[in-house]
Amino acid sequence: MPMIDIDWLKEHVEVPADLTYEQLAKDLVRVGLEEEEIHASQVTGPIVVGYVVDCTPEPQKNGKTINWCHVDVGDEYNETDENGDKVPRGIVCGAPNMAAGEKVVVTLPGAVLPGDFKIEPRKTYGHISNGMCASERELGLGNDHNGIILLNHYDLSKEEAEALKPGDDAMHLLHLDQPVLEINITPDRGYTLSYRGVAREYHHSTGAAYTDPVVALNAKAPKPVVEGDNGGDVAVEIDDGNPIHGVPGCDRYYARIVRGFNPDAPTPGWMRRRLIRAGMRSISLAVDITNYVMLDLGQPMHAYDLDKIEGPIVVRRANAGEHLTTLDGKDHELSPEDLLITDSPNGVRASRILGLAGVMGGLYGEVTAETRNVFVEAAHFDQVTIARSARRHKTPSEASKRFERGVDDQLQPAAAQMAADLLASCGGGTPSDTPVDVDRTQARTRIDFRLTETKRLTGLDTSDERIRQILEDIGCAVSEGAEPGRILVLPPSWRPDLNDPCDLVEEVARLVGYDEIPVTMPPAPVESSIGLTPNQLRQRQVADELAEYGLVETLSYPFVGSADFKAFGYDEDDIEPVSVEVANPLAGDRPYLRRTILPTLAQTVQRNIRRGIEDVSLYELGHVYLWDPNAPAIPALPGGVKPTDDQLEALDAGLPEQPLHVAAILTGKAVETGWLGERRAVDWTDAVEAMRRVADRLGAKVQLDQPRSRDVPAQWHPGRAAKVMVGDVFVGMVGELHPHVNEALGFPEHSAAFELDLTALFSTLNGKPVQAKPISTFPPVKQDLAFSVPKTISAEQLKQAIVEAAGDDLESIELFDVYTGDQMESDEKSLAYAVVFRSPDRTLQAADTEALRAAIVEKAAPLGAQLRA
Repeated sequence: MPMIDIDWLKEHVEVPADLTYEQLAKDLVRVGLEEEEIHASQVTGPIVVGYVVDCTPEPQKNGKTINWCHVDVGDEYNETDENGDKVPRGIVCGAPNMAAGEKVVVTLPGAVLPGDFKIEPRKTYGHISNGMCASERELGLGNDHNGIILLNHYDLSKEEAEALKPGDDAMHLLHLDQPVLEINITPDRGYTLSYRGVAREYHHSTGAAYTDPVVALNAKAPKPVVEGDNGGDVAVEIDDGNPIHGVPGCDRYYARIVRGFNPDAPTPGWMRRRLIRAGMRSISLAVDITNYVMLDLGQPMHAYDLDKIEGPIVVRRANAGEHLTTLDGKDHELSPEDLLITDSPNGVRASRILGLAGVMGGLYGEVTAETRNVFVEAAHFDQVTIARSARRHKTPSEASKRFERGVDDQLQPAAAQMAADLLASCGGGTPSDTPVDVDRTQARTRIDFRLTETKRLTGLDTSDERIRQILEDIGCAVSEGAEPGRILVLPPSWRPDLNDPCDLVEEVARLVGYDEIPVTMPPAPVESSIGLTPNQLRQRQVADELAEYGLVETLSYPFVGSADFKAFGYDEDDIEPVSVEVANPLAGDRPYLRRTILPTLAQTVQRNIRRGIEDVSLYELGHVYLWDPNAPAIPALPGGVKPTDDQLEALDAGLPEQPLHVAAILTGKAVETGWLGERRAVDWTDAVEAMRRVADRLGAKVQLDQPRSRDVPAQWHPGRAAKVMVGDVFVGMVGELHPHVNEALGFPEHSAAFELDLTALFSTLNGKPVQAKPISTFPPVKQDLAFSVPKTISAEQLKQAIVEAAGDDLESIELFDVYTGDQMESDEKSLAYAVVFRSPDRTLQAADTEALRAAIVEKAAPLGAQLRA
């Protein structure tokens, strides 16, 4: 994110002399540029100006020569001799440019330099060095470590250098005491990645006078040689045979030459300081100038060694199989979507690649220490093209960051002029007067804007005149529309994000102030369609019921792979053809969408267990994806056009089924009430109870059907799992996971689970209101009925027989005991039910209850059930 230096900012906009970074952050956030952090200086003092009184070279045994110096740092910081007089400090310095009579930067004991380097007196080379004379690199001002800073030859005027006195504060002189503001910008406002843009926003926020530097630079720039004319600096061609979405990768290429450049010229200290405070390192004068122009105006630039390249320069797409080694030394295999800058050695047009356009240059043609003639490139590239190349090659750069957000397509001549001026003033170069401008940019379309849209969309009651003023202030050209209350707005070239009336409304609201937008609660119309649908309500009921039972809801990514298939015992050859495969999966080992929730939920349970949480009870509601290999192919539809009904039907026909499921996994202890209390491990009964609570909450009449062992799915325990049925409709499975699943996933034994197809379950519910029955005021009769039955008879079968026999006089029935001990035959079991009889119209007498018992015994007899005494 951009780093903002007030000293640089004030070159474009008037700022108060006492402006603090805290106040600057408040001013910018008012127009949407949020404060990220105010970075304090890494350097603390005392750091002062010193005058070298004497400098004595002392050769050492190791071949190195050090200088024993006495440096006057002012009466406040000088040492005191035995007579109480102030004398210069003794300092050891190994810099070759140290000399008597120089004014230097002295870091005194107590100072802290970048990297938490603390300055302290220390004995070295037989002397006590009571301070240090600092270089640029030691102070974090640059990479130069060949010598210390000599203020007489530094980036100061002769008068400023002569006025310096020993002991003067060098931190303020070198801007070492200044913080820097880091701001966040939104992706649609790429122009704020420059001081030109930030200064404009500060003007919008405070009303401070703003001067656009581009106006003066454009006026100064020489008239270019346009496409098709001869006589320009170098021949340039744009040949894009593979535009993305029909948009050319480059619609403007501006080139200018600066001859006679001195490659040994140093980057001025003020420029190095600004680049470093902006988060960029100083490299060489030519490169630093292109970076400086980019940060100041927002136009990424590139400099080439003119003597190494041969025209014509051709901007083209890459060919399949081409490679490029970029400046960072990495080799990249290029895609036909990549846009390249090429030249034409030996007359072979566009045969040599100079760089990946808008992203990074290549090794050939770069400016070096021998470069004397510089070819300056200022171009405008397509946002999509640059964004794709930067991501494809994983080479994000400061240039690509700006191009992919949108660069001003009228900025190129001004940027090249600024770079040429700096190359001339700092490097002694001579700019040419015949730049080349291949300009294929398209004129912006005026936006037909209804002034009432601002109030309609935001509620801001802003006057028409105020709206016009705001739009003109951001750079728009405003003219009257076809009828009163409408205007035609031509957005400025630096705002490619302004294309529709809603964009203009957003700008007006932003500059009026979001805090001025009235807060109103929109009225909710009274319609039957408002609110949750029946199935949405049921989904919430399912989630609430499981949460109330003590389970925790989780969300997981719906991606599975061969490891999940193997853990759950699926045959990969059978399941992969019916699974939806993701073309660009987040993880290469999980390329499929789940067909059931359990495998993805199990990943979350497994993660918790591995982190020491043994008692885990989780559930998840989500969709599963059931691919039909025989489904028709999904058609590819054009973008930006509303699909027809037939096209939507074709899309739906090719999509996989996506039913809603709910699944739960329970592991560890089901009951843990302390060291004196009860402990019980989870088993299938806990999963059945959770499933039944869901069914009861929904009012679904579910039954459990335990299949034969060979018919149980591979992930379920063959003797402790059952199908969940609603009539003849299969809606899920419940029980314990198979031991091989527990072993593969690291789950405890008897881990239980269930999974229900809620789409199928909801379809069995009619949603009709339940008719409430009158509450009987007559007393209940409670009895326990215990039957001996063959082991082949289920508790549910006997329960249904009791319910049918008792009729309307049965109020409730509950199984409370199953016994298969020594008192029973080997092929029998005992089932005991607690029943409550209550008549709606009379008090039941002993004869009535005896009749009910007899009817129940008679009805249960065909099942082989006998009432036990």
